[in-house]
Parts: sequence; structure tokens; C-alpha cells
Amino acid sequence: MTKETAETHQLVLLPGDGIGPEVIAATETVMRTARDCLRLEGIALSWERHQIGGAAIDAAGGPLPPETLSAAQGASGVLLGAVGGPKWDALAPQERPEAGLLAIRRALSVYANLRPATLLPGLESHSPLRAVQGLDLLLVRELTGGLYFGEPRERSGEGASRRAVDTMVYHEGEIRRVAHVAFRAARRRRGKVTSVDKRNVLECSRLWREVVEEVSQEYPDVELEHQLVDSMAMLLVLQPQAFDVVLAENMFGDILSDELGGVVGSLGVMASASIGDEGPGLYEPIHGSAPNIAGKDLANPLGAILSFAMLAEHSLDLPWVARAVEAAVKDVLSQGVRTKDIAQGTPGEKIVGTREMGERVARALAQSLHTRQALNETYF
Repeated sequence: MTKETAETHQLVLLPGDGIGPEVIAATETVMRTARDCLRLEGIALSWERHQIGGAAIDAAGGPLPPETLSAAQGASGVLLGAVGGPKWDALAPQERPEAGLLAIRRALSVYANLRPATLLPGLESHSPLRAVQGLDLLLVRELTGGLYFGEPRERSGEGASRRAVDTMVYHEGEIRRVAHVAFRAARRRRGKVTSVDKRNVLECSRLWREVVEEVSQEYPDVELEHQLVDSMAMLLVLQPQAFDVVLAENMFGDILSDELGGVVGSLGVMASASIGDEGPGLYEPIHGSAPNIAGKDLANPLGAILSFAMLAEHSLDLPWVARAVEAAVKDVLSQGVRTKDIAQGTPGEKIVGTREMGERVARALAQSLHTRQALNETYF
């Protein structure tokens, strides 16, 4: 029997460019299963699609149309596919697809990007590292400061006198608030924060370390250590299991999270959540738009599906749905099902496309959630 609806959640999906529409479509298959089971719990889940990035440029003349932004600001959560592609590379930086992504992050006031790096079962041999069993770390990346937003930013000169300037800027408040996110996360995990900087060279990094040290005084139960970004890049390859929560500024976090994609075997399986103090979060796989495989049913949708799991936990306050989606992904992988990027040709592997991977995860999720519903009706 369906319960009377007590909660209503409206989501916004932003498929974007390249493989974005494909991985979002596969995730929608999983979301429909979640929606149908949530209805039995008295929870209404719905969503609508809007344009961002290059698709929005082509259709509306800009990378973030006003209607897209308005819908996102009024949503419970936002799920994004990917933006960008060579088609728009000749545009000015403020007109390119990536400008839409930066603008929506700023408009939604999200400042902390959570990027979990977990070695999924069955993918151990796909990692280029010899021993990564037990890898489970969380990278917390600051999103609003640093080189990506600093001014001045300029190009000048011609020929051999060409010159370019980018400026790294950080304010104490930007560092302090993202540090709190990292320390709170460590309290829920294994109690350790590794803060990454380049203190030996950069003034921004000296301020970063000072502020992180100050914030750490409020968390005496959490261990804090510091690493220079170059040594951290090496250590993530040599001993990734040694880390729990890794805290990094914008550019360092961007680079290190892609390195972690290699460590776990593929960027295609990595999810992310961009959150702030209030309002909807922005969730997206960390891979790019991969235009070379767009439209070929080759993309791995697991990063997008796991991003929906993060949305369910952080924006909908439905951690049991998040755990069920994660379990469904692990169940499918345990059966030897692989998209091409994580296939190795071992006995028992079944290589599937984007669409079928989504369908298989949805079926595994349905079984898990229906079992939970049966238990609820029997015992509670």
C-alpha cells in the first residue's frame, strides 16, 4: 500500500555535452527505479531537464540560460553530465561551455567539492598500482577561489613578446569554510585530514596552512598533517591507503582528483558532490565530455549513477537510498559486467554499453529496494 506523500523532491538534470546526455540517460533509468520505490515510502521524486554548456550555447546563445539557472536554484538537487568540446574551443573564455559550469557553481553558492575515491570490488586488477586494496579516501576541493577566479587575468603582446597573466587569490573565509567541511567529514570517517599546499613557494599556500591550522584547533579528535602538492602527487601513487580526507585548493584538488581516477582504474567510476551551506547541491561525474566517444554507447555511466547516490544522501537526506545505489553498482560489477573502459578481457567478463549498464544497475537496485520494502511491511 502506498503511503500518503509526506515529502516532495524536484531535481534538475543538466545533460550538457558529449557523453553527458548518455550517462544522464542511463542514470535516469536508475532514478526511475528509485522514484517508484520511494513512492511506496510516501516520498515523491521528480525531475526536469535543462540545458547547459555547449548545448545551451547552440540553443540559447549562452552557456547558462536564465531558465536553467532559475530551475536549478529552485531544485532540491542538480545532477550534471559534462560540458565542453572542440566545437566551442574558439570562443572567448567567458563564452565557452565551461563558463556555464563555473557560473552555476557560483550562483548556487557551492564551495566544497567532495570527490570520494574508492576501489570498487572487481576493479582491483584494473588499477595500474600493485596493491590498492582497501583504498577509501575523500578529496575535498575548494571551488570558489584560486587561479580559476583570480584577477587580473589577461593576455597581451604579439609574436615573441606575447604575455599571459593569471592570478591566484584566496581569502581567509574561503579557506576556513572548506576546512570545516573536511574536518567534519573526517569525524564521520577515520579521523584524519591531510591538507595539501605549496607553502614553500606560494603566499596563498602560506595563508592556507595558517588558516587550516587554526580550524584544526576546533577538532582535537581529528589528526591533521600537511603535504606539499608535488609530494602528495607521488604519495597518492605509492601509498593511497594512508589517507582519509584530503583537503586541497581549487587547482591542486582538480589535478589530484584526476590522478585518483587513474588509481581506481577509470575516471568513469568517480562521482562528485559540490555543496554549500544551504540550497541545492550540484552533483556530477568527474570525467569530461569525451567527444571522441559521444553517441557511441561506450561511456561508463557509473560515475553519474554514483553522483545520484551522493545527491540522495547530501541533498535529499536519504542515505539508505544512497547505500542501495552503491550496493547495486557493486552487485553488477561483481557479476563481471563492464563498460569498455574498465574491461580487461578476463574470463567471465561481459562488456556492455552505457544504456545496458544503467539498466543492469536499475534492476539490481529494484531488487534491493523491494527487499527493504518487504522487510518494512513485515517487521515495522
